[in-house]
Amino acid sequence: MLRLLFCGMLCLAAVSDHSRLAAEEFSPLKAKRILFLGDSITHAGGYISLIEAQLIVNGVDPRPEMINLGLPSETCSGLSEPDHPFPRPDVHERLDRALAAAKADLVVACYGMNDGIYYPFGEERFAAYQAGMNKLIAKVKATGAKLVLMTPPPFDPVPLRKKNGALLPLGADKYAWFAVYENYDDVLTKYGQWVLTLKPRVEMVIDLHAPLVHQVNETRKSNPDYTLVPDGVHPNAEGHRILAATILDSWGIDRSKPVPPELLKLVTQRQTLLHDAWLSHVGHKRPGVKPGLPLDEANAKAAEITEQIAKLKL
Repeated sequence: MLRLLFCGMLCLAAVSDHSRLAAEEFSPLKAKRILFLGDSITHAGGYISLIEAQLIVNGVDPRPEMINLGLPSETCSGLSEPDHPFPRPDVHERLDRALAAAKADLVVACYGMNDGIYYPFGEERFAAYQAGMNKLIAKVKATGAKLVLMTPPPFDPVPLRKKNGALLPLGADKYAWFAVYENYDDVLTKYGQWVLTLKPRVEMVIDLHAPLVHQVNETRKSNPDYTLVPDGVHPNAEGHRILAATILDSWGIDRSKPVPPELLKLVTQRQTLLHDAWLSHVGHKRPGVKPGLPLDEANAKAAEITEQIAKLKL
């Protein structure tokens, strides 16, 4: 019996060492193509441009190609609040096409902000979010790509308190993105805590919620009106800087070298150009999103911007 127990312990130790080594071997910089999926926060693209610019100043070569397919209003749960002007797009409507078109070896996904549909916490809504995330994990893994999940950033009610009807208490008949449950960040906190439990199933989970909350809490000690999300939902430029810094630190990427403004401007132009083109190339059901150029044409224009970047003295 003791001999069997000892052998079992050795096997468990071997499995543990294998898991540890697999985690240590993961590096986003080994990817040839990184696909970013998410809602309007990812669609804005600020943190993605900052990450790419930091890799450039660090002299990373070869550098992963970064494809931003963030889409405004999107969820992974398929839910919409009653007063939303159109059914919120569900990433699963386009996920198969996106994965097939991008052929990424690393996918980075951030969902949750819209998935609670701005209501108080509810078990059915939470179950829909969990099911959507589980389905996303399965589909990405089926392609052979690695997966990094990120928790939803925080909702900040403070900027909305002076806006009549923008915040509603518990017990209201209904809620919406323009009439949000006043403690909606409690919902996002619960969603994020669950996402953190998914670490054993993916290559990495990054907590985007805590760093922004910490920055706000510290700054409000001297400036009570300070916020990183002026409309309660969408991070401003400083918010995107913190998101990028959090991701870079999680990926073990040095960010001590400053990013020149002229470099960030060109990278942002290229990212925006390609983002619009990729959204149109893959297709989606979200109305009101301007179409991008055909992908071949966008790639040609992006190559011109790449030449401008190469001429910068970094």
